[in-house]
Amino acid sequence: RSDHYCNTGAKNGVMLSELADAIAQDRNELVDIMADFDVPIRRYKVITAWIAEKGGRLKFNGRLLTRSPLSTLVELEVLRLGVEGKAALWRTLRAVAASNGEPQTTRLDRLTANARRQSDALEDMRMRTAARVLGLPVTT
Repeated sequence: RSDHYCNTGAKNGVMLSELADAIAQDRNELVDIMADFDVPIRRYKVITAWIAEKGGRLKFNGRLLTRSPLSTLVELEVLRLGVEGKAALWRTLRAVAASNGEPQTTRLDRLTANARRQSDALEDMRMRTAARVLGLPVTT
């Protein structure tokens, strides 16, 4: 069973690394879109978000040196929620762009589709992790 965990963990690691790259690209696109709409970037908000992200990694799970078996599951759930929030942002920006006759709609459609694929991949990882951690059959 630990061998299965290692193989699944390595596969998830590759997928999560690719996802991190895609999220970084999405962030760059958001900065570009903000510039197109003349929305100022508030550095204090960026710093606050960074601090919140780092603080969110602190877990008071009663384990000092090891991870709780549920840690990966919780992290995947939080990451998926973040991607769903990003998809909602893209949809909102698309509606604003469309109502203003902006040429951003195709770009925002692509970003929304990317977010959907990211969410689907995370959901697959989350369900497989839940099945493994909780000892349930994999249904995805």
